[in-house]
Amino acid sequence: MQPEPIRDIAHLGHVEVLTPKFEESRKFFIDVMGMTQSGERGSSVYLRGWDDYERYSLKLTDSKTSGMGHAAFRTRSPQALERRAAALKGSGFDVGWTDGDFGHGKTFVCKDPDGHVIELYYDTEWYDPPPDQKPALKNQAQRYPARGCNVRRIDHFNGLAADIKANREFFENYLGFMLTEQIVLDDGTEAGMWLTATNKTYDFAYTRDHSGTKGRFHHVTYALDSREDVLRAADVFLEHGVFIETGPHKHAIQQTFFLYVYEPGGNRVEVACPGARLVLAPDWKPIRWSEAERKKGQAWGLQTIKSFHTHGTPPVPGVPES
Repeated sequence: MQPEPIRDIAHLGHVEVLTPKFEESRKFFIDVMGMTQSGERGSSVYLRGWDDYERYSLKLTDSKTSGMGHAAFRTRSPQALERRAAALKGSGFDVGWTDGDFGHGKTFVCKDPDGHVIELYYDTEWYDPPPDQKPALKNQAQRYPARGCNVRRIDHFNGLAADIKANREFFENYLGFMLTEQIVLDDGTEAGMWLTATNKTYDFAYTRDHSGTKGRFHHVTYALDSREDVLRAADVFLEHGVFIETGPHKHAIQQTFFLYVYEPGGNRVEVACPGARLVLAPDWKPIRWSEAERKKGQAWGLQTIKSFHTHGTPPVPGVPES
């Protein structure tokens, strides 16, 4: 008999992105991405897509370098948070409890095998829009901003890792994530993983870091409503002089219609539709992609641009990205 699945994680809550060009990055996310600033504390501002139900989904922090400060997941209940904390205590991955951050309550902090900081919390502040942000429909979190790309919600993030298998096993065994797709090389090495805690096909992904460095960041993704919105976003980026790395196009893995750019601090940002698809099968069998299949490129034949495999944040001194 199979063990009962762990269903304690509800969804990805937010990602902290570090930037050495704080004011330029803040303007990018507000004016170009179309996000709304919903708070400020210390060296960080807190930003949201117009239909994120929580106070924010992006913490942008002034830093000497780029990268991801942490990723945060909301649990399904206070009891679920306690269960995950108990499972992690003494594992070697646990850091411990904190009082929380802006907009959410007590938090259990841990690190995955690659050193990415993961936060778990339950108590959270739902966004209460001020009068000028109140939507016409009460089942929408915020008025449509009609600014820039108008990103709707956070969809997922992608981390870089030195050991994909070790990280997969950590997220499966301690946090209850389910593997939906993966890349396995000819020698059996796992080179990419896409995991979910929900009925989305993935809440986050990790791919192998070409430099062998631990704990780096690949990108954060915000969802748009349609492919046409992704095409419009390309025009928005063009008008603002934002470098487009690759796309619009369609991924083979997860079938996301994608567009990638770099924000001023050097971090990669994706806008996508539909973002993650739905997985309704409780006994989903992971899709495995081989080296030969990945060499074919993306879904419609576009070859994956080299920088997609080499650019990550923070930069690694002495390691070229192209």
